[in-house]
Amino acid sequence: MFCQRHSIFQRRAWLGCLLTPLALAVYASPVAIPNASFETPLAPRVSPYAFPDMECWQKTPQPFWYNPSDFQGSPWEYLLGTFYNAHVSDPDTYIDNADGQQGTFLFAVPGVGLFQDYNSLSGANPTPSHAFNATFEVGSAYDLSVGVIGGGGGMKPGVTLLLGLYYQDAASNLVSVAATTVTHSPVTFPTNTHFVDFQVHVPMVQAGDPWAGQNIGIQLISTVGFDLIGGYWDVDNVRMVKTPAPTLLNSVFTTNGFTFTVNSEPGQAVEMFTTTNLLTVASNWTSLGTFTNATGVTNYSHGSTNWAQRFYRAQAR
Repeated sequence: MFCQRHSIFQRRAWLGCLLTPLALAVYASPVAIPNASFETPLAPRVSPYAFPDMECWQKTPQPFWYNPSDFQGSPWEYLLGTFYNAHVSDPDTYIDNADGQQGTFLFAVPGVGLFQDYNSLSGANPTPSHAFNATFEVGSAYDLSVGVIGGGGGMKPGVTLLLGLYYQDAASNLVSVAATTVTHSPVTFPTNTHFVDFQVHVPMVQAGDPWAGQNIGIQLISTVGFDLIGGYWDVDNVRMVKTPAPTLLNSVFTTNGFTFTVNSEPGQAVEMFTTTNLLTVASNWTSLGTFTNATGVTNYSHGSTNWAQRFYRAQAR
């Protein structure tokens, strides 16, 4: 028996409780992201192997200050697009760990970027497809991973790229929930033929969080200063996983007490509670203490001489 944000099960002196063992290695589940590795539409298979088109992702609007004549005549739309990963026979350009055959490029110009949410547009479509409909669920944590290469086109050290998760408020503003800034340096990116993974983490969503229940948005935006304009980023393989609230599994009742497995997000602080009456309000359950579930899987034991009916729950802290 389960309830929101908590896992609960009971122990009876005359029966005990034995749950079927589960495969704990698949605790986190993937969140589907349309066109996550920029495989559509097909980029040119001949030089220059790139064009400005992409599906499912919306480009950031052109800012008032942008003048194409200051950027070799390039329209704003041309500063971001899809590229074909050239054949393995060309080791100087072939990216050895690309997901699929394509990726996206972003020029290091302030505000160049792309985003995707429930209401975003792509290409010339006048209405959103609503293809990306994941939400920030109460009791779950989220981790976004993105493959990035910096340094293209003579990019200077110190150029930055923001990877973020957001939601849209009632006024359609993009409100940041969590973000990671990637900073280009030769140490971080020693080669331009191998993607480096960066992560954005959203801790367990609480019921009172403004983003609870809201549609998830993903954004990748150049945050370079005007003094460092130049070069481009390569980006690929946008992934996200959802890790639910702590669960209690594999219970074993013995003469010395009750043992079970606590399964949670690795590193999650978990508080254990118990009661003999399931109808007891949550604030009156007895706390058994808080521990850090370092690996995400911990065996927990509660010894007791009271073998009456007893219930347990775990709560993320």
